[in-house]
Amino acid sequence: MAELKVSVVAADHEVWSGKAKQIIARTTEGEIGILPGHEPVLAILAQGEVRVTTIEGNVITAQADDGFLSVENNTVTVVARNAGLV
Repeated sequence: MAELKVSVVAADHEVWSGKAKQIIARTTEGEIGILPGHEPVLAILAQGEVRVTTIEGNVITAQADDGFLSVENNTVTVVARNAGLV
């Protein structure tokens, strides 16, 4: 089964990292959903939730402020000025 390697970080700490099936985040262009095999993308985050569905099926939700989301080779990095688990 394909999976994503996800890191959600704030400017001063790591919020969450692990393996996931899916991630959904709010960008300045609207919501984006990322699944394994997604094309490379760099997006600007808007203030809102970042929802990560883990391999086990749990949903991790973080509130994130301004930042960016990067996807390449099944690796997703979310970097926000401020972020924390909800």
